[in-house]
Amino acid sequence: MKKGLHTYELVRLFLVRVSDNLNSISKIDTQIPDTKTQIIRVEAAVAAIREATAVAPRVGIILGTGLGRLADEIVVDLAIDYADLPHFPVSTVESHSGRLLFGKLQGMPVVAMQGRMHVYEGYSAREVTIPIRVMARLGIESLLVSTACGGMNPHHRRGDLMLVTDHINLQGVNPLVGPNVEEWGPRFPDMSEPYDAGLRDLAEQVALDLGIKLHQGVYVAVVGPNLETKAEYRFLRGIGADVVGMSTVPEVTVARHMDLRVMAIGVITDECFPDALESVTLEHVLAAANEAEPKLTAIMVGVVGRMATRD
Repeated sequence: MKKGLHTYELVRLFLVRVSDNLNSISKIDTQIPDTKTQIIRVEAAVAAIREATAVAPRVGIILGTGLGRLADEIVVDLAIDYADLPHFPVSTVESHSGRLLFGKLQGMPVVAMQGRMHVYEGYSAREVTIPIRVMARLGIESLLVSTACGGMNPHHRRGDLMLVTDHINLQGVNPLVGPNVEEWGPRFPDMSEPYDAGLRDLAEQVALDLGIKLHQGVYVAVVGPNLETKAEYRFLRGIGADVVGMSTVPEVTVARHMDLRVMAIGVITDECFPDALESVTLEHVLAAANEAEPKLTAIMVGVVGRMATRD
């Protein structure tokens, strides 16, 4: 009986806190533009890019925390600041540069986001995913995502990598809420396999060939920006998540809405074990990301290279 009461109270308190956190952002998502305005905003950014370059990228890459050095592997033809693109959100997190890089990686035409946006920055889920819409309109067919996350699976350790196989959205917002733009995708997109099985196979093969440990598991997205309590980590692990983060799910949802193939790899920057939980700082997270960066970069480069040779 006591155990049941504890579980009930845990769930209730967690949902109360989620509700409180979402009060500040729910107003943002009520200001949803009509379909014509949505199209105009995305196409304005696309037009600005087209004035600067005629490159037709086939792969989009999100260089989140832990994959900054991949930019050095790209033969960059052009870099555009987010601030120079109309209606484009701007990164406010200090570890995110805020540029679009156009060039080639392993001979494959790519566009890379050097830094991403988050709902906790004050953006709506729809605004956070404008870059994905823009990259899709530029012609990408696949989206490769990197993400920093906290590890809750006891078999995972700080600095490990995890290939995302599925996700749980606990952010309380969805970028598809509101009028649907039929030109972009269906009203009710299927999410039975958000992370492409073929791309996951490539990542596994590359990791195996390079001798890099690559876990697989489920990512749960929360709003942030604060990290979770011990009770919340127990709850998140209990509902089936292996790692927790504050991004990725909105971008993946929009990518699938626009029929893009998706692969995501998480860098486990801290160990979120309730019975041995330690305080975490941004410096701690960045140090772990830097430690894992060479492995993550090697896998991403390998995946893109094999995609190029298979075409």
